[in-house]
Amino acid sequence: MTKTFELETLKIRLNDADFQRLDLHQRIQRALRALILDGALSPGVKLPATRALSKSLGVARDTVENAYVQLHRDGFIVRRGGSGSYVSETVGNELRGAARKRMKRQEYKRSVIEQGLGLSQRGRRILDSGGVADQQVIKAFAQGLPETRNFPTDVWERLQRQALKDYRANALLHGDPQGAEPLRKAIAVYLNLERGANVSPDQILVLSSTRQALFLCAQLLVDAGKPMLLENPGYVGAKKAFEASEAKIIPIDVDAHGIRTDLLRADQNGANCVYVTPSHQYPTGATLSLERRLELIRWAAENGKWIIEDDYDSEFHYDGLPTACVQGLDKYKRTIYIGTFSKTLYPGLRLGYMVLPDELVSAFTYARSVMDGHTPQIPQLTLARFMEDGHYNSHVRAMRKLYAGRRETMLKSIDQHLGGIVTALQPEGGLQIPCLLKPGWSEEKTIQQAAIASIQLLGLSQLYASEEKKQGWLLGYSSLTAYEIEIAVLRLSRALKRP
Repeated sequence: MTKTFELETLKIRLNDADFQRLDLHQRIQRALRALILDGALSPGVKLPATRALSKSLGVARDTVENAYVQLHRDGFIVRRGGSGSYVSETVGNELRGAARKRMKRQEYKRSVIEQGLGLSQRGRRILDSGGVADQQVIKAFAQGLPETRNFPTDVWERLQRQALKDYRANALLHGDPQGAEPLRKAIAVYLNLERGANVSPDQILVLSSTRQALFLCAQLLVDAGKPMLLENPGYVGAKKAFEASEAKIIPIDVDAHGIRTDLLRADQNGANCVYVTPSHQYPTGATLSLERRLELIRWAAENGKWIIEDDYDSEFHYDGLPTACVQGLDKYKRTIYIGTFSKTLYPGLRLGYMVLPDELVSAFTYARSVMDGHTPQIPQLTLARFMEDGHYNSHVRAMRKLYAGRRETMLKSIDQHLGGIVTALQPEGGLQIPCLLKPGWSEEKTIQQAAIASIQLLGLSQLYASEEKKQGWLLGYSSLTAYEIEIAVLRLSRALKRP
């Protein structure tokens, strides 16, 4: 279509689904523009007169005229008095030159992946990491998903209406980068009473997630090329956050009592901080003993190190009372405490927080203001009331009882149907169960077999940063009912035993 105007091609473009909601003159304009951009209408091609095109399309002449006017304003066509309308030579030449250099889409994607075209070294590192995938639907055995079907949405909606009524237009403005004061006060009260913390509202920074907190730690505490100590095995989100800042990851092994503080003492890499999950070590479920908590605090104080304590699901402890958080035991104030509401309430809320030593509050708040300004005010104000009125504690107690029952169902089902395949470790709390594969079973193959049966398994081996890796799975159960757990475990067993 280089010398003559082909009407049928235009008619086909007019039926493009992307144009159906537009006014008719806009559809004609967009269709002609698309033909020009695609090179179907070459530079200098003469377009039909408005009268002729309107008759061919069965539309009013003004409709075509309006389309031509817009194309002329945008520079896609030129209109010559007494001669007609033509595809712009300037735009056409630009497109012709670009077409000669353009790669096929698949080749371009492959080139970006292989060469990181246009990306910094940090950008290529992030691209290569593949990001962190969040589970967006309830599915066996996605880990880290809370029960959302029982969330008291009626109470939440009522409190949200109250907050909007009381704060009115102020709730719609920019908020404090550190977080809404009512929420920071509510979090401080909760942590001091329930987690044995030693916190004031001025130390709290409200964020969107644990991952954002880790990203801030990576940016502010660890220089590029410098070492960072992480539990091994450990949370992949923490590993990727520090790798993205070009830190050198140093794995510190864990055992049945949590991170090995003797290995911390022996480490000579000069790391500035260590990331730990002391309440329920991720993924083993081990609880860091009080002796090791105190040793961890002494190590940080004596060497001027920071402890990054991720207390991601400490509310769900089923065997006895949970151990006090490290932050509350740390009289030297070397601990940065991270908490989230994604596990206790629902992940779509996107609210988490940090408790910072006084000297770090300003730096982290400024960094957060650069990153994304502030957390939306309405959810913060609603959550503050949810906590102040006692709904938060009531919901956590109800979920703790519910999850304890689901954990027992999960353990019994594993023993009954998967006993010959895995050994389930029984954590004192948490929302998932680590399972170690018995000899003769392949992690990779079992994950593939499970996927065929629409079951999602997270392999334990990918959570190790060292060469030595244990084979197994991490099975989430918190978002599944007892019946759903039993059916899913039976389905998994049949999929794995199928010849």
